[in-house]
Amino acid sequence: MRPRLPSPLRPAEDERFARHGVRLLLKRDDLIHPELPGNKWRKLAPNLRSAAAGGLRTLVTFGGAYSNHLRATAAAGRLLGFATVGIVRGQELADRPLNPSLARCAADGMRLCFVDRSTYRRKTEPAVVSAVLARAGLERESEPESVYVIPEGGSNALAARGCAELGRELRGTAEAVAVACGTGGTLAGLAAGLGAGQRALGFPVLKGDFLDREVRDLQLAAFGGPAGDWRLDGRFHFGGFARTSPVLDAFADDFEDRHGLPVERLYVAKMLYGLTALVEEGAFRPGTSVAAVITGQPEPSSP
Repeated sequence: MRPRLPSPLRPAEDERFARHGVRLLLKRDDLIHPELPGNKWRKLAPNLRSAAAGGLRTLVTFGGAYSNHLRATAAAGRLLGFATVGIVRGQELADRPLNPSLARCAADGMRLCFVDRSTYRRKTEPAVVSAVLARAGLERESEPESVYVIPEGGSNALAARGCAELGRELRGTAEAVAVACGTGGTLAGLAAGLGAGQRALGFPVLKGDFLDREVRDLQLAAFGGPAGDWRLDGRFHFGGFARTSPVLDAFADDFEDRHGLPVERLYVAKMLYGLTALVEEGAFRPGTSVAAVITGQPEPSSP
């Protein structure tokens, strides 16, 4: 199945927005591909082209136990003929049954290598990467022609350039565009692709104030410097990555009932909750159109 691009942009009637004079649009990137939805395809596609052009047939990447990026990379490998290796944060997970996300990765042929959290924090250091790959049976020094390393979340300069197309698809459609943020690559590219008078709003799903620097560094690498109008609102992470709450779950269930849209909890629900809160706070002038980027699908059941 070929990716569905551009992804659909659909109006959503929601009185929480309408009573403030704000028009809500849903950018359905989750419909790009059933196994490679949303920003995952946009970020992976240029990296996969780069790997193929270099004759590199093994993809190595990193993520946590519930990483949508690991799932997407594993699916891409199966569909496009790449071997895949996932370096997973948390050595203690190696002795536990695989959760549905990691079970899907394994079913798609991904070799999973669990590392302790201190090692994972050093994953960008070349010596650490080489040691981890050796442990996974892929010594980079002996097989440099076969391994292509994709960073955590798929966010690098190529990914940011790929996500700029998302911004270009949204030019002239909404004054503000909201997206959930993990590693910052989607926001970096989205903002760069939007037109004059549009701004991108990023809702981090992790705690901490590191993401501003990450987005700036990605834009420097991808575009040579700052690009577009963007800002972050870090109030809606609900305790950090892979954390939810009864309040967030109730909001997501209600949004699903209102709009017939399956709401992924770890990214999309937090963005939609944050966006709804901003509307209630009066952050948008009456007459404003706001587009919410639906970047992913709910977690799969075990294969």
